[in-house]
Amino acid sequence: MTRAIDTLILGAGAAGMMCAAHAGGRTLVIDHARAPGEKIRISGGGRCNFTNLHTAPENFLSQNPHFCKSALARYTQWDFIDLVERHSIAWHEKTLGQLFCDGRSTQIVGLLVDEMRRAGAELWLSTRLCDLGHDGDRFHATLEREGAQQAVTARNLVLATGGKSIPKMGATGMAYDIAQRFGHALTETRPALVPLTFSDAPFVTLSGTALPVRASCDGASFEEAALFTHRGLSGPAILQISSYWREGAEIALDLDPEGTLLETLRAERQRQGRRNLTTALSQHMPGKVVAHLAPTLRLAGNLADQSDARLSDIVGALRNWRLRPTGSEGYRTAEVTLGGIDTGGLSSATMESRHLPGLYAIGEAVDVTGWLGGYNFQWAWASGWAAGQAISARA
Repeated sequence: MTRAIDTLILGAGAAGMMCAAHAGGRTLVIDHARAPGEKIRISGGGRCNFTNLHTAPENFLSQNPHFCKSALARYTQWDFIDLVERHSIAWHEKTLGQLFCDGRSTQIVGLLVDEMRRAGAELWLSTRLCDLGHDGDRFHATLEREGAQQAVTARNLVLATGGKSIPKMGATGMAYDIAQRFGHALTETRPALVPLTFSDAPFVTLSGTALPVRASCDGASFEEAALFTHRGLSGPAILQISSYWREGAEIALDLDPEGTLLETLRAERQRQGRRNLTTALSQHMPGKVVAHLAPTLRLAGNLADQSDARLSDIVGALRNWRLRPTGSEGYRTAEVTLGGIDTGGLSSATMESRHLPGLYAIGEAVDVTGWLGGYNFQWAWASGWAAGQAISARA
């Protein structure tokens, strides 16, 4: 028996469940996983950084930076915050506008499942898409669930399977393959929000050490923490700048992001001129970092021995530490995928295909990638809402 439905949504993640909550009609959401919202569950250290107070189009990367504007303007961070509060989920702002649950991230998954159920959407887990086609009028899919196959026809198909990041959770890039099959182009895909690595493992002795920096690359800068690892660099500032870094390029680290170190050292030279230079620097940044840089910067002598020009040179080098990563941790640890389904083939208002009516692409599968800090979840909510509203309006 072939089952006829209105909308088939591939992927029970943030975008897919949000779309299902608004699509109306006979909606079926399928996912290969045994539980919905797995990336939501592990996000934010288990507390889910579900949006950002400062969400704006400028916080997103895309070959078409204007594409995200419509959806983000019509379903804002304030709309999702209102939804969170209606479900009595307590939340707090951590830093830089990042909002987290006071409790567990499973509360956000529960919110979405409740909203889907209220809308009448059906959820099939541990379900595999075996075959997919289109006859000029409807989509035809063969699904495998609990060892049995089920034929389904649907007027609408929503690609919400995400990108290639975190393959251990089953990420495959399926949405890209389906989009290409139906005439869509892809932009280059790369791991994003990912630690950077160095082939010569230069920071093994610094592993576990963190400090505030301003990381810069390709015209972008982020002022947050950097973390040294046995393979290279991580931490929020590095994850952010990784979305702008390309193989062969340099990044620059400013170890004095507030710009006060030079005047501080000059003042300390007057009061404590006999203090060792490395000791003085270690009062303002981790001693292990100072020791690591000491040979390169030729740090020797006391503060009193350093001229203004010499102190200026030292601080200048600390404020422009040039490093050339050789790679990244890849999709294995990348939080998101940069690039994806080319937005030129989609309506920015509805997320519907310009090539095949009834086909929609939302969330991470699309060439819209947010900064670290809840922006990618807000894109999932906004794009899922936009597609859901469009599907509902066509019913």
